[in-house]
This record gives sequence, C-alpha cells and structure tokens, in this order.
Amino acid sequence: MSRAGSSTSLSEPRMRHASRRRLLALGAAGVTLAGCGFRPLYAPEGGATADADPALREVLAATEVARIPERSGQLLRRALQERLGRAGSATPTRELRVSLQFATEPEGFRRDGTPTRMRYTATASWLLVSLATPPAPTLQGVERSFDAFDVPDNQFFAADFARDATVQRLIRQLADDVVLRLSVQLRQQQKA
Repeated sequence: MSRAGSSTSLSEPRMRHASRRRLLALGAAGVTLAGCGFRPLYAPEGGATADADPALREVLAATEVARIPERSGQLLRRALQERLGRAGSATPTRELRVSLQFATEPEGFRRDGTPTRMRYTATASWLLVSLATPPAPTLQGVERSFDAFDVPDNQFFAADFARDATVQRLIRQLADDVVLRLSVQLRQQQKA
C-alpha cells in the first residue's frame, strides 16, 4: 500500500468527523437563533418545513405591478410579478408602482482615454398603493443595486452582450430587494 493510499484512507474518517462537527455546530446555531427570536422571513410560524406565511403570501399575490416604461422596466415588472406570485390567482387589492433609473460611470481607462470598465447603478423607487377609492399609499421604499462590466477592445458585440447581462443581473437583484423589503414592511404592519 502506498503512502498516498494510506493517507487518504486515514483522512476519510477525519473528514466524516469534521462534517459531523459542522452539522452539530449548524444545528446548535439554529437552536440559538431560534431562541433569540430569529425566524426566516418566508418561514411560517409553525416551522421551516411548510411554505411561507399564508397571510403574507395572499397579500403579495393580491398585489398588481403597474407598468414600468422601457424594456428594462418591462423586465423588472415581469421579475416582480414572478416573485410576488401574481399569476392571475387573486383579485388585486394593491398596486406596486415602481420607477426605474440607471446611472453609468466609467471606472477604468486606457492611455488614450477610452473607458475599459463601466459601472451601472440601478435605482428602483417603489410605492405600494391600495386600490380602494380613493387610492391610498401604504408603503414605500428605494432599492439600489450596482454592477460593472468590462469593455473589450474592438469587440462591440461582446460589449453589448456584457452590458445586457449586467442590466439583467441588476434587474433580478432589484426585484429580489423590492419584494424582500415589501415583505418585511408588510409583516411589521401585520404585527402592529
């Protein structure tokens, strides 16, 4: 038996013990967090095995996303609808109004002054409005996300592709952030 073979056979039990220790540590951390009142946002009151809080899911599903202009606005609206669970299930009682803005800033430069890296900052200002008569604003917030891409030399299609991929990442991040903040504020409103 070679040394390499014997060292791997000796390290396997050590790895099993290390993974068991990690699992025990994670379990202890979960019990500790549960003891201090920590609870995952989408976890129900009863435990983490069932789906999210039904009352919160109903409120989110009954939220309609207003139209957002331009192509990036259409992508953000679709991403928000997917995350809210709005698949024509419930009659809308609230409307989420979002305005989307992008800012571009060059980060790197060549010796001739042309940019080599562009940084995009996306800002989504949102307002949740009840559809009662008259409409009343209930919650609002601003979410911001940023990302960057390299501008390759004389590769125009690659630069366009990198820019489009950056915008899509920003939109996904903004949609996640808006729904998360909305969920947190709705849960706080329900407890009050």
